[in-house]
This record gives sequence, structure tokens and C-alpha cells, in this order.
Amino acid sequence: MDIQRIAAFSQGTEGGNPAGVVLLQQAISAEEMARVAAEVGYSETAFATAQGEDRNTWRVRYFSPESEVPFCGHATIALGAALGRHEGPGTYSLVLNDATITVDANATQEGMMATLSSPPTNSRVMTDDEMEDVMSLLALTSDDLDPRLAPAFIHGGANHVVLPLKERSRLAAMAYDLDQGRTVMRQHDLVTVMLVYIEGNQAFVARNAFASGGVLEDPATGAAAAAFAGYLRDCQWPHNGSLTIRQGEDMGSPSLIRVSLDDTKGASVQVSGSVRDIL
Repeated sequence: MDIQRIAAFSQGTEGGNPAGVVLLQQAISAEEMARVAAEVGYSETAFATAQGEDRNTWRVRYFSPESEVPFCGHATIALGAALGRHEGPGTYSLVLNDATITVDANATQEGMMATLSSPPTNSRVMTDDEMEDVMSLLALTSDDLDPRLAPAFIHGGANHVVLPLKERSRLAAMAYDLDQGRTVMRQHDLVTVMLVYIEGNQAFVARNAFASGGVLEDPATGAAAAAFAGYLRDCQWPHNGSLTIRQGEDMGSPSLIRVSLDDTKGASVQVSGSVRDIL
């Protein structure tokens, strides 16, 4: 089995979130995917099987070391780059468990770049139980929260919650117990908990706890970025059609996520990033 190791949302030769990518000629069992993903050890590995001879449509499943994930942004960006290299630049249709999306692969002077169009987005107010459990997990209080943007349950192919923080230093201090985080996130059907610091109307810094998949933190989380952008749109935040999210800085893996969107409530958003190979 050819397992490609690609860091998505990298900045040049640094950073990005490592993903495994496996291009399959024939489907394999979920048990085999789970085994391979656990051996690879990255936060996600994407398994893609060509559908038809034109090879423009691929059935895709994502596995973390401990669970299957319905949608993963950084692994989709890595997959788009791999398809661009193996099949050529262009637009590919990806059939996920719960949605069908596209990824565009483009060759640049710096290497491959990919842009995914996310599943539909939605958001809602967090329940009292969600708020209490997540705040307790991360040892946060109401005084830590930025009043400009309310905490929320957000979705863009997978479930997340977002907590906007008032101080950049509080973001840098993120810490929690992995086992407790796994319990909380699975109890509330969350893939990640996103902490975000607002630098400007179109610029954010984020950290994403990913205990649900057995990983303490993701250095770049495209699915949460898509969900967050949809939430900003729901709030009528002045995004002006695009935003950037810097992530991974506090864990030594600087990553850059670019998002573009329109004002159509619930519509797909476009998430872009560069990649680098992991040698």
C-alpha cells in the first residue's frame, strides 16, 4: 500500500498538518483503513478509491488513529495535492460518507496547492451542558471570552465548538487532559474544540483540541475553518468575502488557512492551502 505523507496548510518548507493519503484501485474494509491510520499515526489519513474510468470522482473516507471522521479539511487538501500530481491539475468530485464535495488541484511555482469546497455549514448556540463541560475541560471562565463573538456549536461537514478568547496569551496557554477531552468531545459528538483569537475582521489565530481522535492538538484544521467561516457568515460578521486563520504557531508548526465565502447562508465555503511532502 502506497501511503503518501503530506503536510497541508504549510508555509513554505515549514508547518502544516501531516496527513496520510492512500489512493486505492479497489476499496478495502473499514477495519483495514482503521488499522493503517493507527499505524500512520497522523491526526487523519484519507483513503480514496476511484469511481469509474475517468478517475474524476473518488470515494473518500477519513480515519484518525482512534475513529472514523466524517470530513477532514487538511486531509482533503493533502488528497487534492496527491490527485493533482498523479492524475493532473483540475477539479475532482469527492463522495464522502454524508456529502459530496469538490477539491481543485493547481500547480504553482512553489508546488501543488489545493482548494476544497466544503459541505454545507450551519451553527447554533451552545447548550448549557456543552458550555459547562468544554469550559471546565480547558479551565476557562467567562472572563476569558471575547464579547465580540459568542461561543457556538458550528458545523461544516463535521461538528465543532468555537470559543473566542479575549487575550492572545490565553490562547497560547491552552492545556487539557487528553482522556477527559476524549470523554467530553465524544459525549457531545464533537470532532474538535476550536479556540480562536480575533486579530481583525478577516484575520484570526486558532488552536484546535482533537481528543476525539486521540490527538491532543491539530496544527491546522480545515474542517473547523470551514465551519467557523460559516458561523461568521451566520453572525453577519464583516468578513468581506475572505479570511485567514493562522494555526499551529504555539506548537511549533506554523500553518496558514485561507477561506473564501459569499453571503449565502448555509452555502459551501472554499478552503485553500499549500502543501509540503514529509520525507
